[in-house]
Amino acid sequence: MLEVKNLTFKVKENGIDRSIVEDISFTVENGEMLVITGPNGGGKSSLAKVLMGIEKADSGQIILDGEDISAYDIDHRANAGIGYAFQQPPRFKGMTVERFLSLAAGRPLTENEVCKMLSGVGICAREYLKREVDGTLSGGEMKRLEIATVLAKAHKLCIFDEPEAGIDLWSFSMLVNQFEKIHKKKEEMLILISHQERIIRMADRIMVIEDGRIKTIGPKDEVLPALLDKGPVCTCMEC
Repeated sequence: MLEVKNLTFKVKENGIDRSIVEDISFTVENGEMLVITGPNGGGKSSLAKVLMGIEKADSGQIILDGEDISAYDIDHRANAGIGYAFQQPPRFKGMTVERFLSLAAGRPLTENEVCKMLSGVGICAREYLKREVDGTLSGGEMKRLEIATVLAKAHKLCIFDEPEAGIDLWSFSMLVNQFEKIHKKKEEMLILISHQERIIRMADRIMVIEDGRIKTIGPKDEVLPALLDKGPVCTCMEC
């Protein structure tokens, strides 16, 4: 179980503190999928980075399966069981895709294992084994590879920041199938940040963040109708 208590994250602008995430509290149960949505610039990605330890919270607590990880850095949070897929994945010149996924898995992978992971995110597998994780890969290819790194290893909590961004409709459908398989097993907690209606409809609960605060949180059947009425979700692949 993930417990987030009164989490606040601030940045300085012109010498003045501005809250990006303000006093946010919520939980994610084991096996649950929580989808976070809301207007752009509302603090969703910043919240995800604070949970992963990429950004440091100014106050509040993060508790994972009873363990207070608030003071942990990104490496210790990864070891504690958190997986994270960036909205804009980093590139690593000189590292092959095969090596990259093996590092993510924490063990040497066979070619067949790597191919299976790549196929699961819509990449034509064997053509990519020796490719470098660098500027020769498109944004969409990098995005799919980034998601594969999270799926390469079992985690307690997986965080995906706008997994639909920068990929085509066919690959998006494959990713949705992957999320559905993970969710069906109920072995990992999932947090997905998304504007895409198809992803939001997979959620157990939906949390809407606006201006750094939780505007609403609740079961999908209660929150989704209001979202569709107001129109902050997307049915296309352009967001």
